[in-house]
Amino acid sequence: MATRTTRLKAEKAIAGSGNIFADIGLPNPAQELLKARLTLQIYSIIQDRGLTQAEAAKLLGIQQPRVSSLARNRSGDFSVGRLIEFLTALGQDVKITVTPTRKEHGEMSLVVA
Repeated sequence: MATRTTRLKAEKAIAGSGNIFADIGLPNPAQELLKARLTLQIYSIIQDRGLTQAEAAKLLGIQQPRVSSLARNRSGDFSVGRLIEFLTALGQDVKITVTPTRKEHGEMSLVVA
């Protein structure tokens, strides 16, 4: 059997911005990153508690396939507000702090304690 050698072109690495959603050009990248981080936190809590998707669905008031989507970090059409409701249903306190910025536009961030 003959072997085939493929030469790979050296690609130039480009530093990311820290927000993959901005890097790939999606609209509302800050919101998408926030939703992704909230979704990850929800999934982590479900995993830490050893809940099945059916049990988590019952706690969150959604269907099991929607929990499966969350487990794959697909926040889909869930709003930030709805994701926060899921966290409170899982026994988490959520605090939102609004502070003035010196920039033209403010930023969104998530701090997990």
